[in-house]
Amino acid sequence: MNTILLPLHSIFRWLVLVSLLYAIYVSFKGKAMHLPFTKNINHIRHWTATISHIQLMIGIILYTQSPTVSHFLNNGITGWNEFTFFGMAHILLMLTAIIIITIGSAKTKRKKTDLEKFRTMFKFFTIGLLIIFIAIPWPFSPLADRPYIRPF
Repeated sequence: MNTILLPLHSIFRWLVLVSLLYAIYVSFKGKAMHLPFTKNINHIRHWTATISHIQLMIGIILYTQSPTVSHFLNNGITGWNEFTFFGMAHILLMLTAIIIITIGSAKTKRKKTDLEKFRTMFKFFTIGLLIIFIAIPWPFSPLADRPYIRPF
């Protein structure tokens, strides 16, 4: 199962990042130019949150199947290493980011004015994106390094 889930999780990372960056760009532009919050922008908000939720579900399934996480759960914290990163930090930070994105999406939907919608979407999605950037195991990360894309 890991041979399918790891590459899928790796590919979806890029979908999450691209959708968040695009949603942040659209919300910034809408806020700065006082644009109307159209149906298309609402779809961008919705699909960005949905893509994030799909990634979270893949990640949770992967978390329950991962030998790295299993090692952490069986041995506990043994210093800061790859096992600690994936067993604790990665899941907690990503869960936090998705919760923030979800709250931001829900709050955006309920705001009265277009400007409030753009501001809310921009604020929550940007915070979520920053947390995600910290929690991704980039190839250059000192915490845990993984390739940019895992091949199938």
